[in-house]
Amino acid sequence: MGRLRHSLRDLVKVLLVFTVCTFVFYMALRMVHGEYERQHRYDPPGGSAVKVSSSQDSDWADRLSIFFRLGE
Repeated sequence: MGRLRHSLRDLVKVLLVFTVCTFVFYMALRMVHGEYERQHRYDPPGGSAVKVSSSQDSDWADRLSIFFRLGE
């Protein structure tokens, strides 16, 4: 009976440590997520930024061909 009680107590310790570590990890992820939520990701770039894409009036078949070739 003593061995069963000892094993059960060890199991409870492991579950408690696992639960506490999971909670701490979850709270850390929430803090990081909150920090990144406050950033403005889609602000226009400042300085001497250069536009890399141009909107050309090309045929949709050409654009589809490029999509399949490049995989983008």
